[in-house]
Amino acid sequence: MASPASNLKSEEEWRAILSPEQFQILRKKGTEPRGTGEYDKFFDDGIYKCAGCGTPLYKSTTKFNSGCGWPAFFEGLPGAITRTPDPDGKRTEITCSACGGHLGHVFKGEGFSTPTDERHCVNSVSVKFAPDPAL
Repeated sequence: MASPASNLKSEEEWRAILSPEQFQILRKKGTEPRGTGEYDKFFDDGIYKCAGCGTPLYKSTTKFNSGCGWPAFFEGLPGAITRTPDPDGKRTEITCSACGGHLGHVFKGEGFSTPTDERHCVNSVSVKFAPDPAL
C-alpha cells in the first residue's frame, strides 16, 4: 500500500503527477465517457492499481463484462477500497483507501452472477494495469 502521506499532496502536486483527465476523475470525482476507457473490454491477467498512488486495488480474476461501458469488478483487494454513500443516497462512491482517489461507484443487487452480486463500476483513467501471468 502507498504511504498515508500520499493523501497529503496539495492540488498543485497532484496536478504535476496526473494527466488533466486523471486529475479531473481521481481528484475532482469526474467520470470518463461511457465506453471510452481502455480497460472496458480488456481482460488480460494481472493487477489493477490506483493511477494516483500505485496501490493494488483489483485482481483481473474479479473483472467481468457487465456491459455498462466501464470496467466492472465484483470485489476489490482487502482494505484497498473505501466506500462512501453519495449525499443523495442513490449510489456508493468508491475511492482508493491509500490516497483517496475517486475510482467510481459500487452497485449491489443487480443480478449479475458473481460471488458478491456487486458491480464496482470503475473509470479506466483511475487505474493502471500491471500484467501478472500467475493469475
